[in-house]
Amino acid sequence: MRSKRVRVLVTGVAALAIGIYAEIGFSGDKDGAKNDPVEIAVAKGLKWLVSVQGKDGGWGQDGGETSYVRQGERLESNGNDVANTAVVAEALLQTGTAATRGAYREPFGRAVDFILKHVEQSQAEGLAVTDQQGTQIQRKLGPYIDTFLTAKLLAELDGTMPDAKANARVRQDLQKCVAKIEKAQLKDGSWNISGGWAPILGTSMASQSLAIAQAKGAANPQLAMARVQDYTMFSAAAPPPAAPVSGRSTAGAASAGYGSDGGIGSGKGGGGASAVSGAFESGSMASTVEVSAVSAGVPLYKKAQELEQLSRTDEDRRKNAQQIKDITGQLSDSRFVTGFGSIGGEEFFSYLNISESLRRTGGPEWKKWNAEMTAKLLKLQNEDGTWAGHHCITGRVAVTSAAILLLTADREPASKVQTSMKK
Repeated sequence: MRSKRVRVLVTGVAALAIGIYAEIGFSGDKDGAKNDPVEIAVAKGLKWLVSVQGKDGGWGQDGGETSYVRQGERLESNGNDVANTAVVAEALLQTGTAATRGAYREPFGRAVDFILKHVEQSQAEGLAVTDQQGTQIQRKLGPYIDTFLTAKLLAELDGTMPDAKANARVRQDLQKCVAKIEKAQLKDGSWNISGGWAPILGTSMASQSLAIAQAKGAANPQLAMARVQDYTMFSAAAPPPAAPVSGRSTAGAASAGYGSDGGIGSGKGGGGASAVSGAFESGSMASTVEVSAVSAGVPLYKKAQELEQLSRTDEDRRKNAQQIKDITGQLSDSRFVTGFGSIGGEEFFSYLNISESLRRTGGPEWKKWNAEMTAKLLKLQNEDGTWAGHHCITGRVAVTSAAILLLTADREPASKVQTSMKK
């Protein structure tokens, strides 16, 4: 009995220490943090993000300026949107901010309120949680990426808010998002809805949000989860699409489905799909479907989604060991890791899937990947603390947030720490 009490005490102290470290370290107030390149980079990125938050609590594509990479081009979308705001909130949550504590809890709270208001104002029917259309992140990850990112964030916030009323609000809005996602699932089990350059990443976010909501007891989307699992298995069995060649001409890109709006990846058609047909069991129902990758013909996006989906639990990792090994083996191929041939926002989000998966499995593969990714990101950071994509999602808000999430992929997010402390 005494040893059990000691273990509980140690666990509580460890969780508290993580929370204090997260709160102090990334604000730059801790001596040790000042000498850690990762801590410095993350603190600079967070400081820039908070400095460009809108008065309404939201963020837009690029913090009010054109991307460093495309200085001569106007912003593709204006105003603040739900998807970009949700990604920033994820970065804040991962680095120690929560609804009740953290160096940036006030801007975090305003961001969450911005998102919840949009969810509450949206119609019960339909997948959208916002009436804003044509944003850069929608054009690249699909028109309903706002819903998927919001559901994931709210699932992580579920049960961590400061009082019962706030928790009830988050739970209600989360359940609204989950219902929307379940109803909108395509027949093949994905959410590869046309209108985006890499909607497979939207499918990944949708699936993750359902899994977290289910784990929190906020929803029980068993059929939807079974169908997306089947989709992923069949997608993994399909021949991989040919990797696009960096620097291909606009005409060549258009003929291959890569878009022709003055650059790489218009996202208007979501071309470059590979497909495989077959019968599969979905719950208790057998179906014959066509499984389509619909992801810009870039193997990285497709395989990163598969790796994350197939490695979630101990049972998944045991059952899918060979597929996981095959995908992990491709990480030594620089052409595969580069994705489209240069690093855009889609690459950053794909890297997040890979980091999440490898962290679960641990071992030398995770250590190697995390070290290489950290070194790459530190070199790519701009002087003002931002990161910008080189194609497609170039906006500094989403890409900076994704970079911060990658640099801190080995750490427990504030929501998990807070839950551990409550236990």
